[in-house]
Amino acid sequence: MIRVERGSLAESTCEAVVRPVRSDLDPVSALSRDLGALAGPRVEERLRRMETLPLGSAVVTPAGDLPCSFLIHIVVMSAEEGTTSPVIQRAVKNALGRAADFGIESLAMPPLGLGVGTTEPEVAARALVELLADHGRDGLPPDEVRIVVPSDFEADLFRAAIEGVLPAGG
Repeated sequence: MIRVERGSLAESTCEAVVRPVRSDLDPVSALSRDLGALAGPRVEERLRRMETLPLGSAVVTPAGDLPCSFLIHIVVMSAEEGTTSPVIQRAVKNALGRAADFGIESLAMPPLGLGVGTTEPEVAARALVELLADHGRDGLPPDEVRIVVPSDFEADLFRAAIEGVLPAGG
């Protein structure tokens, strides 16, 4: 099931939260920075010990002090390369793969892809929902994916995408 939730990703009660980062595992946005800070120093220290990761990759860590169990850090940009739609799609696919590997049943993520290049928000939202729906059709975990959005505009955008891709509201 894919659904849209208005609120704060840092307060999500899902089993795992997706956090976009750079290849050096530094945050890419205020949201990403806040998630890292709220997770606490043990998570930040663990990330500092990791090597630089390739664009599109995903790595799972404990969530530290957040109300979820895991953080799935997805690499959406590097110092040399900015974010593109294909990179976000690859990173989300890898995040879903890691979630399946860990048996994670519920996942929360930000509205990824909306600010990328010249892609229209409706196109980016639909692309993300289609990717999530395709994964769900394979019967692999997670069974529930929440797209957590900060605004009514984004909520409406993703709800329309879900209705367009999954007419039964699935």
